[in-house]
Amino acid sequence: MKTLKELKAFIILWLTQSFSSLGSSMTNFALVIWLYQRSGSALTTSLLTVCSYAPYVIMSIFAGAISDKWNKKAVMLVCDSFAALCTVATLILLKAGALEVWHLYILNALNGLMNSVQSPASDVAATFLTPEKHYQKTSGMRSFSNSLVSILTPVFAAAVISFAGIEAVIAFDLITFFTAFLVLLFFIRIPEAKQSSERGETLLQSAKIGLVYLRANKGILWLILFLSAINLIASMHNATLPAMILSKKDETALGAVSSCVGIVTLLGSVVATFFPKPKSRINVICNCLLISMSTENFLLAFGNNTVVWCIGAVLGWLVIPLMSANYDVIFRSNVPKELQGRVYSVRNTLQFFTIPVGYFLGGILVDKVFEPFMESVKSELLTAAFGSGKGSGAAFLFFVMGVAGMLVCLIFRRIKALRALE
Repeated sequence: MKTLKELKAFIILWLTQSFSSLGSSMTNFALVIWLYQRSGSALTTSLLTVCSYAPYVIMSIFAGAISDKWNKKAVMLVCDSFAALCTVATLILLKAGALEVWHLYILNALNGLMNSVQSPASDVAATFLTPEKHYQKTSGMRSFSNSLVSILTPVFAAAVISFAGIEAVIAFDLITFFTAFLVLLFFIRIPEAKQSSERGETLLQSAKIGLVYLRANKGILWLILFLSAINLIASMHNATLPAMILSKKDETALGAVSSCVGIVTLLGSVVATFFPKPKSRINVICNCLLISMSTENFLLAFGNNTVVWCIGAVLGWLVIPLMSANYDVIFRSNVPKELQGRVYSVRNTLQFFTIPVGYFLGGILVDKVFEPFMESVKSELLTAAFGSGKGSGAAFLFFVMGVAGMLVCLIFRRIKALRALE
């Protein structure tokens, strides 16, 4: 009961924001289906993600200064309202039969821009609403809700589209927005940190503070770069997975693997929520990522059936929520609250810029390098290991990503600055 009382404000915010996130995810899922049915192009639909990430990565380094200098609650309300207006615009264009591909690209870019401001404000708000002793518990809770949203989104969106159409999905999204908006406006009070910056400090000067902090705190910087390298490999993995499974099997197999990822991540989030404080959070992060990188990629590479791929998904994703929770605790515990918005924003730029790069690189390597190589080479060893025909090149790439992921983990865990964070 004492814990519930201490986390009351966080839990209310967490539940309503997660509800709103479900609505937004359902709309994004529905629009991907709408766009693919209209264009028949995987590249056209993948550009939606690129349009969202590009402004997010570019503007994040400045957005944290805004969230630190301005009221967190006001920032979240304004950003959420802007996102809702974009959703309303989509609904109006859709009802009028005037929705075009370029409309979605622009709207996604605007949403990405707003998210670059909203994300650090939301992260800092969670810090202010959570006693330090509960950081790992609340990090696990946030991971749990994200996993649950990932599982429920395709199921709920597909069901609503079947019964009532895409307009009903968007309407549900707006209902979830108004629920979260009203609760945040009237029932949540987010404390503000005492500002150490001068009143006349410019946005550029304020943003520079995040960079200066990371230069002075090498452990945090190396941790960000570690996750940036992992994100590069993980995004290449995500770009390669459909190409391999759909080439070797079918949509059912891809759905089974994706479902395993969602379910096991949900279970891992529960474990992370109640996991006791470890002796070394850095060891937990390094070991979890080493397990993930050294299991799933190799089982995808050498396995040739859905069961083996699903086992790989389970082993690869089960420990990721535990890694994320400890990573989150390290940031919240080491970065001063009044600087967190700025530092988180620099982190977002450095840590996530490799994601669009990885998606692009993964697609190029599959189509232009590994698949042609496996078609041209006549090696019994490679054929025995990765199969033959379409999809074998993608399997070979998974092997390369597994080796690369292991090397990244082993190299970064030896960096002394990371150990200093303990």
